[in-house]
Amino acid sequence: MRLTTLTDYALRMLIHLAITPEGRPTIAAVAQAYGISENHLMKVAHQLGQSGHVRTLRGRGGGLTLARPAETITVGEVVRLMEPDLALVPCLGGGACAILPACRLKQALQQARAAFLAVLDDTSLADIAQPRAALRDLLGLPA
Repeated sequence: MRLTTLTDYALRMLIHLAITPEGRPTIAAVAQAYGISENHLMKVAHQLGQSGHVRTLRGRGGGLTLARPAETITVGEVVRLMEPDLALVPCLGGGACAILPACRLKQALQQARAAFLAVLDDTSLADIAQPRAALRDLLGLPA
């Protein structure tokens, strides 16, 4: 399984916002801190704003903030939001397969996906936004 770039960027943006609660970073500032595409981050910020994870403020003094406390946002919910398809193989998404009536692979893959998401559901944004000081240093943010 491989997560999309947009999911990766969404998690990075949320981490950035979680470790800078006193400010309102802009999309440009987040992109610069990570060395990633500002255009992609605009899409991510829009989707996170629509879902209620991020509050976007326009104009002078604007920027991004978390719309909810980091402790209440799970990595699992963000992955489900950003990933267009979590079906590991076509049959998990309803696709046809010649051996489907007797296949045990589908069940094993469903269990694996459920276990993967269970771990992510037990991991909050606050958990992955640690250690704050080291993350801030690595991103070039003030302490």
